[in-house]
Amino acid sequence: MDSPRILFIDAYDSFSNNIVSLLTTVLDAEVDILPIDPPHLNPKNPSFKDDLSSELRRYDAVVCGPGPGSPGVDQDVGLMKHVWDLGAKDMVPILGICLGFQSLVVSCGGLVKKLRTGLHGMIRAIDHLNEGSSQQDGNIFYGVPPFKATLYHSLHADIGQESILAENWTESRWKSLAHLPDIVPLAWTYEDRGDVTERILMGLKHRRKPSWGLQYHPESICTESTGHQVIRNWFDAALRWNREAGRKTDRSPSQFDGTKKMRRISIWDIDEGNTALKQSVDNFRIWADGGSQLATFGLNANHMSRVLNLPEHIEVPDLVEMIQGAGREYIILDSASAKAGKIGDDVRGRYSIIALDVDGALKLEYRTGNRHVTARLSRTAAPSPQTVSETIKLGAHQTIWQLLSEFWTRRKTQGEDYAPTPFLGGFMGYCTYELGLEGIDVKLREQRRHERPDLCFAWVTKSLIVDHLDATVRIQCLSQSESMAQTWLNSVAEGLLGSSMWSQGLRREATQNLDIDEPTPPRTPTTEPTKTQIQIPDADEYEAKVRLCQDYIASGDSYELCLTDQTLITRPRSPQTTDSISPASSSSSSSWTLYRTLRATQPAPFGSYLRLGGATLISSSPERFLEYDAAGLCSMRPMKGTVRKSASSLGGVSEGVSTLAQAERILHVPKEEAENLMIVDLVRHDLHGVCGPGRVAVPRLLVVEEYASVFQMVSVVEGRLPLPQFSTTTTTTPAESSDSGGSGERQQQLTGLDVLAASLPPGSMTGAPKKRSCEILQEVEVGGPHTHTRERSLYSGVVGYMDVTGRGDWSVTIRSLLRWDDEEVVYIPVPRNAHAGCGDNGVEGQDGDRSKDENGVGDRSGKGHRQRQELEVWHIGAGGAVTALSTPEGEREEMFTKLKGPLGVFERF
Repeated sequence: MDSPRILFIDAYDSFSNNIVSLLTTVLDAEVDILPIDPPHLNPKNPSFKDDLSSELRRYDAVVCGPGPGSPGVDQDVGLMKHVWDLGAKDMVPILGICLGFQSLVVSCGGLVKKLRTGLHGMIRAIDHLNEGSSQQDGNIFYGVPPFKATLYHSLHADIGQESILAENWTESRWKSLAHLPDIVPLAWTYEDRGDVTERILMGLKHRRKPSWGLQYHPESICTESTGHQVIRNWFDAALRWNREAGRKTDRSPSQFDGTKKMRRISIWDIDEGNTALKQSVDNFRIWADGGSQLATFGLNANHMSRVLNLPEHIEVPDLVEMIQGAGREYIILDSASAKAGKIGDDVRGRYSIIALDVDGALKLEYRTGNRHVTARLSRTAAPSPQTVSETIKLGAHQTIWQLLSEFWTRRKTQGEDYAPTPFLGGFMGYCTYELGLEGIDVKLREQRRHERPDLCFAWVTKSLIVDHLDATVRIQCLSQSESMAQTWLNSVAEGLLGSSMWSQGLRREATQNLDIDEPTPPRTPTTEPTKTQIQIPDADEYEAKVRLCQDYIASGDSYELCLTDQTLITRPRSPQTTDSISPASSSSSSSWTLYRTLRATQPAPFGSYLRLGGATLISSSPERFLEYDAAGLCSMRPMKGTVRKSASSLGGVSEGVSTLAQAERILHVPKEEAENLMIVDLVRHDLHGVCGPGRVAVPRLLVVEEYASVFQMVSVVEGRLPLPQFSTTTTTTPAESSDSGGSGERQQQLTGLDVLAASLPPGSMTGAPKKRSCEILQEVEVGGPHTHTRERSLYSGVVGYMDVTGRGDWSVTIRSLLRWDDEEVVYIPVPRNAHAGCGDNGVEGQDGDRSKDENGVGDRSGKGHRQRQELEVWHIGAGGAVTALSTPEGEREEMFTKLKGPLGVFERF
């Protein structure tokens, strides 16, 4: 017997996949997803009603899901508005959830109004009708024990409930009101507002139609499983109505191609009729098989390594200084908190990874909006160092992720089950926040004024792995030649063992300011205007942005908005010429000193130092974004809820939060738990979209962890990728297994790249629903006194790796310092008798624009009547999650708390 079929109408919500998983697992049903605005079902088409009826006949029931916006706005509800009005011969059982519930209320003549305060992420007891019979009168709450459920709404149904006198409420709350006879209340919850108690409708049924609604979210991780019986009761009632009404479902294929399953096949999921995408695959393979130096880089390599015991006094930066020669690009993933004695074992981090010879590694760079990827390979050996670049065109429907998948698959290592380290070699690099926006189809607010990459991955073949638990360092490489690999391993080992720092224990204080790239330039007199300038966000403006976010939340457009702002630090730049987006850093000594200082004062398990693709990034991130192994186990750690340690806990004398127990009392409150819960449910949605129904769990929920300078509330969400699936297609992809069956069958393999692509940008940096929240943030995050939006760039993006075995680990880029090589600011001293047309201290030009003098003429020689001085610009992003329960003052304080650590490194110089 065929499984029952349900159509889920998706209003672009970030919890939709969780509902689909619930329907699939609890009801053992097959669920298709249809967006609220499919092109083939346009209400303006003359055949719309017939087309909609024909589509719905294929299903036993329909679920109208949650989403941002209002039920009174057509573009927010789309098809939902029309399914409630189907004629008698086309009627189908329907369940509305949240926005779908509100849409049902409006269709019955009810009103939807704003709550006094939104209830996003709040958990409330459900007062439901437990009388009558679900078989006789459609009460889907019949027989369900008391339970609590998660709410995600700021709008609510007004059916006249406030007109009922308190003494009559107990008896009257289950009765239809005279002016709305079709609405039969089934469930309520109550909110104490001090002067009054709001009565909030949580469940209803239509008196004459097979239509039901739930305001709460049955799929949330914090909705008690007892409430799942309501879903079972609804579907039993739906199937019963079909039988009694003589309704038959049409099992023939749809004439349209508008629905989809929840789980994507992979990032290589190809529409078999899409010849353009097939051609795109062929285009890449033509390049890959062309035999160029770049296309063949890293092929057919084997892993070799050598392990040394690590002296106790040696730390990650020491290793870099001992063996790294003069270079322009570096990648260091640093578990700087590994030795921290005041924090928990589970947040220290075990491994650090140092990429070696990054200059000589192949880089793949991509900028959002471009239809090509740049492959870049530098050869620095004398006498003729050079950089070779090749452009790989993307087809009309091809993505960067498909190209990366093809590239990785050709280099993946078979049979490395022993996994001696978390990383054998492979991709290392970064993705920006803006790359994530492209993936969820959020357009940038303004045209970009630079050509910086949004993704830069280096294929690393030489590296060091520091095991902080075993106190060892593994020297390793991927190489085609065993003899050459052995020679290189021995050379690096001899360089370490022969270092005076290694053998004699040279103190770090004597080396912390060493330049890993070039001698520190001699000091020159510094005039007052060119000292370090720090521009922090304006407190009043930030509070105004918080209030604006809350206006959007109150209107139902978002549940939570992760608002951020940027601090700009302008300081003298080293006297060195660089190209506009050259990977060469012009201030290596200062960036290295900043890194040394930040890791010492803010040690974190996911720290990093990168000079790659024109960017310099220094991070002390405590937040893992995504980890996955070669077998398909994925883990994400959303982090929301922060309280700063007091000075006394850090060795000072002031009062404040100094213990984990104190932090738990502060963070285990509704506001903080709701912030974390919303992101947990969002992350579950992201993982369900790749792993499939029933393959996601939450082993840790709302746990407070201790870090070097803050306490954080963290949850852990895990998913398991499904085994390769067989399909009868003839299209081939790099995900095909070499032992796939005949007759056109293939195995389609999901990897961590699928999860990474589906999960960006990190939900902990966006809010929910993700797409609408990001669109709102594009409008809100205007750069202070400027009229344009500052890009978040690497901040709010991710940094990490995916190695040749398929394992990967990515952290969220927060608590970080960022500088771009092409962001030039020029200081021009202003004559005493002249007007300073460029603001205080005569500083001009940012965001990649070359500065000009007051007449608009650029004096690039620096030989004019006024001496020019180039300055470098550092960016520090910070912010927090704004909810209905936030206060502008509290959010401002949280932003400055998170800013304090990274900004503090500049106060030391």
